Amino acid sequence: MSDATIFAIRLRQARLLAGYTQMQLGVAAQIDEYSASARINQYERGKHWPDFGTARRLASSLKVPVAFFYAVDDGLAELIQRFGALGAHEREALLDEAKALCKGDAARGEAQK
Repeated sequence: MSDATIFAIRLRQARLLAGYTQMQLGVAAQIDEYSASARINQYERGKHWPDFGTARRLASSLKVPVAFFYAVDDGLAELIQRFGALGAHEREALLDEAKALCKGDAARGEAQK
């Protein structure tokens, strides 16, 4: 799958989850209202690719981390999306837990050598 296709799939997923029309999303992301719907449609079809600033505004409007749009793996995309929905303390706790899990994996790997 191409990067444009991944972006297109993730953008549509996030837009539908947020309950936006293409026009509403475009306007929320500060795209001119006369071209907002057409531009979002082109992004969702993978015909055009937004610059990073536009991608950041789209992500902000949809309340997802911009990294969500670029995640190739579905599981990673879901993890990024869920992480973005957490508060600061919950994020910190989750990161601590992930670090502990990774240390455990490293220790098990060393023990197996």
